[in-house]
Amino acid sequence: MWASASKNEIKRSVGFIGYRPKIKKSDNQKIAEVGKNKLKKFAEMETFTNVVQSPMQHPGQADHELKGKWNTEFFKSNQPLTLELGCGKGEYSVSQAKFNPLKNFIGVDIKGARMWKGAKLAVEQGITNVGFLRTSIEIIDKFFAEGEVQEIWITFPDPQMKSTRRRLTATNFMEIYRRILAPGGIIHLKTDSNFQYQYTLEMVKENGFEIVANTDNLYQSELLDDVLSIQTFYEKQWRERGIDIKYLAFKLNHNEQLREPDVEIEKDPYRSFGRSARE
Repeated sequence: MWASASKNEIKRSVGFIGYRPKIKKSDNQKIAEVGKNKLKKFAEMETFTNVVQSPMQHPGQADHELKGKWNTEFFKSNQPLTLELGCGKGEYSVSQAKFNPLKNFIGVDIKGARMWKGAKLAVEQGITNVGFLRTSIEIIDKFFAEGEVQEIWITFPDPQMKSTRRRLTATNFMEIYRRILAPGGIIHLKTDSNFQYQYTLEMVKENGFEIVANTDNLYQSELLDDVLSIQTFYEKQWRERGIDIKYLAFKLNHNEQLREPDVEIEKDPYRSFGRSARE
């Protein structure tokens, strides 16, 4: 009698004893597990000497005690300082530190659970010229003094196609960056997004910034080297989808009033991976 019955029909049948419904974790259980994992990572982060956490900063707050003192008090070595903004899991910062032992690197992100991976890897591998700062990029000048930073890397940021002011290469962010960049300091953008790349290129041209390097297909260019070959978690996914990687490096001027480009830029036709994606 059960040959043509569905599982739900069988389940509803009072006389059927042998059926064992498959029990799945509820959404609440999954959320609770994710929460526990994050709390565990946050607790471990508190023990890492290579991490500074200041997630509740706001624009009106006083400067951080390490401002102007990262090399002397944090790294204990006077070497050129490079920031990676929106560092995510920290792969780029850690890998760069391996390639460049005579430079200091700081990965910056507000998401501590992501940053934990890079910070833990650096501790385990004994890499002492890389650190991590958990805070908002909008107030990065509260943490670094004028001319304290030599280079800034922005790797695979959300292109923020609907909000210019939230875009990490918009002029309001450039105003912040030039407060902390040394004269001649370089900003590097590495992205999958043609929208982000084209917008930034137009912004650079509009403001007369010096272009140091530029390609819309990095892996087919002569620019590719050990550092540019470093692949983040997201970059690997973009390349698997056949999307070309773009790279733009440029120098800011420190005096001119900045202008937004007045151009229409075609939006990316594909959806971005969720920033909470896990390996």
